[in-house]
Formats: sequence, C-alpha cells, structure tokens
Amino acid sequence: MNTLGRWYGCFVHWVQKIDWLGPLALRIYLAPIFILAGLNKMGDINSVAAWFGNPDWGLGLPAPLFMAWAAALTEFFGGIAILLGFATRLVAIPLMFVMAVAAFTAHWENGWSALPDKTLVAPWEWREDLIDEAITRKEKAIELLKEHGNYEWLSEKGSFTVLKNGIEFSATYFIMLLALLCSGAGRFFSIDYWLCRHCSGREST
Repeated sequence: MNTLGRWYGCFVHWVQKIDWLGPLALRIYLAPIFILAGLNKMGDINSVAAWFGNPDWGLGLPAPLFMAWAAALTEFFGGIAILLGFATRLVAIPLMFVMAVAAFTAHWENGWSALPDKTLVAPWEWREDLIDEAITRKEKAIELLKEHGNYEWLSEKGSFTVLKNGIEFSATYFIMLLALLCSGAGRFFSIDYWLCRHCSGREST
C-alpha cells in the first residue's frame, strides 16, 4: 500500500507540472465559439433583437435591442479575452450569465438533450416526449430526402438528424466557464499569469 501511495504521489506531482494544460485547452476550445457567436449576432443584430423581443415566435425578452447588443458584445470580447487569458475569472462571469439566460429562455422547454437519441437519454431528461417527436421528424425527413434528393451523397459523411435543441450545449459551456472561473487562465500561456507574476513576484493565476 505504501508503494502504491508513493507511486500515486509521484504521479500527482508530475501532473501538477502540466496543470496549465487544462485551462489552456478550455480557453482554446471556448474562445472561437463565443467570438463567432458574437460576430454572427452583430452581423444581423436587428433580426437577433426581433427574436429576443417577440413573445410569439421568439424569447419575449424586455429591451430586446439592448439585450441583443449586450449578448453579442459579451460573447465577442469575452471570447477574445478568454483566448488571450486576460481577466479570465472576471470575464467568465458575464459569459456564464449569457449561457444561463440562453438555457432558461431559449432551450429549457426542450429539455436536456440537444440531439434526439433514445439510446443515450440522460437520467435527468425532462422532455422525453420531444425525443420521440424529433425521431418522427427525422424519419419523415429521411423519407423525403430519399425520394426527392441524393440521400447517399447528403449522408456520406454522417447520418441526418433533427435537433431537439435542449439546454445540453449551454449547460456544457456554463460548466466549462465555471472551471475557468475556479482555476483561472492557467500558467505560462496567459496574460493573467504574467501580470500576476509581474505584480506579485510569484507564480500565480
């Protein structure tokens, strides 16, 4: 048991030498998602505002133009800050707020799963009925594509599907941002690290 404990201690000591890799990977993964989301919103801000504000086919949010710009700028500049590792813990907070708003206003009524898959239903899925509906739509769409389109070519690189559009992606991004809030940007490859090292004279994030 002592040998196993020493081995595990050595393993943990080695992993601590690359503890910067996890935050860096999260930042590289998340940054383009938010930057592109912000750019897309700014490129058609009036349509985004219309969707935000319309209570019938949209989200029914108050001050829709302000909310659209707030979301777009938060995502765009927040994504850039995360990529650079600048003020990462602070930037994570408004981005987490954007993801929470998206989850509860745009996706909550669709349940958890983003994709309809009866074999991978999460135990906490609260809209299994929508999985059945999406599967029915998928089967009908495939039937139409096979009848009127080149289905073999369309599905050559992957099977056709229909989004259920639950909160899964928003929740995943929220959790990844929460990890950055707790860990910081990581050592070496972030502006935060070098600013803190310069100001305090020690390695911290």
